[in-house]
Amino acid sequence: NNIDFYSRLSITQLGGTSSAEVNDIWGWTDPLDNKEYAIIGLTSHTAFVDITDPIAPIYLGKLPTATTNNIWRDIKVYNNFAFIVSEASGHGMQVFDLTRLRSVASPPLTFTTDAYYTGFGRAHNIAINEETGFAYVIGTTTFSGGPHFINIQNPLAPVAAGGYAAEGYTHDAQIVNYNGMDITHVGKEIFFGANEDKVVIVDVTDKTNPILLSTFTYANTAYTHQGWLTEDHKYFILGDEVDEQTFGFNTKTIIVDVSDLDNPVLKWNYAGVTPAIDHNGYVKGDEFYLANYRAGLRIMDISSVDSSNMTEIGFFDTFQSSNSNSFNGAWSVYPYFNSGSIIISDIESGLFVVRKNAFLSSDDFFESKSQIIVYPNPANSVITIDSKLILLSISIVNVDGRVVYENSGQLSNSQQIDTSNLASGVYFIRINNNITKKLIIE
Repeated sequence: NNIDFYSRLSITQLGGTSSAEVNDIWGWTDPLDNKEYAIIGLTSHTAFVDITDPIAPIYLGKLPTATTNNIWRDIKVYNNFAFIVSEASGHGMQVFDLTRLRSVASPPLTFTTDAYYTGFGRAHNIAINEETGFAYVIGTTTFSGGPHFINIQNPLAPVAAGGYAAEGYTHDAQIVNYNGMDITHVGKEIFFGANEDKVVIVDVTDKTNPILLSTFTYANTAYTHQGWLTEDHKYFILGDEVDEQTFGFNTKTIIVDVSDLDNPVLKWNYAGVTPAIDHNGYVKGDEFYLANYRAGLRIMDISSVDSSNMTEIGFFDTFQSSNSNSFNGAWSVYPYFNSGSIIISDIESGLFVVRKNAFLSSDDFFESKSQIIVYPNPANSVITIDSKLILLSISIVNVDGRVVYENSGQLSNSQQIDTSNLASGVYFIRINNNITKKLIIE
């Protein structure tokens, strides 16, 4: 619904065996050429996929697990390096230089690590504050399972920087340089942790002296799993992974008002349209992207969150046989590519590449980021399209829906199009099958 399917790679196409499963996913955009890559965890390895052409993804190769196979693997990216942890015994943190993907001539390859951190063994998850260059590895056997701090400002030489044990095990986290409404804490580095039965908010600016600011609990707690801040740092959108099974209600998303970091309060609970379990959710602009296990990817409009309103505006079901509350289907989602590509990791079905369709991909969304410029407009004989995105296809359609111009392939980022044969009137330029621009021919 309102999301277009572009491609899928199965688990075997990602280098896995028939018995392997998929877990976490993250993305990387090469700053050199804006190529886009999916980084996806499997039972036995981490797979790297070039999704620059979303219709024809290329599996480039894999980085094998550091020790043994395990169904839990987690990945984040900082400064063109991937940082990978796993629940596998003795795994530690693998560091992989993503720029090596530029020179893969004959895929798939089997890669080796570029650096290796052994300050812990197994871990459930990793979070990175890209503004400060610190990684927070969580769910280890160090610091009672709380965050294990690592300075990764030099990715090839990670350095232990302490940790925080006072509130026990953390399952997932987001760390930001705070820029919200609580002026007491603006500019500080703040840790938001999902700690099984509560949310913890910790000032981690001084790694040698973390300061607990507050905790948040809520009714019908089953397993406080993961959350993400709105971009204004006013709300923390939280998921409880087991409450749907435990209490029998539809997907519940908990919106926590964190405008006062010392006193977070419940804003309200959002009820989804299916009984499926919620897993990982991420905010991009005024939208919340939720990997909803058997219900697949759900996208919610959160522009009216101040008014206690969230509206589902699109979904893509990766597990079509059922929406029940079982642990199958969409594990995670990464929605941050400038091209509009969205990548989904599905436990049984592998990697999906999708995009919002024209209904959701409004002109305003892309123009606000100055991604694509069409000029002159109105035009007479020639138009120029300048893009910061990789151009894969351009078509011009008249108001009757007839295609009057079409070009596709790996196009240059500046295109000149002869429009002298077009009659005066209104047309629509369709770019990469998901961006629409209005064109007037005089």
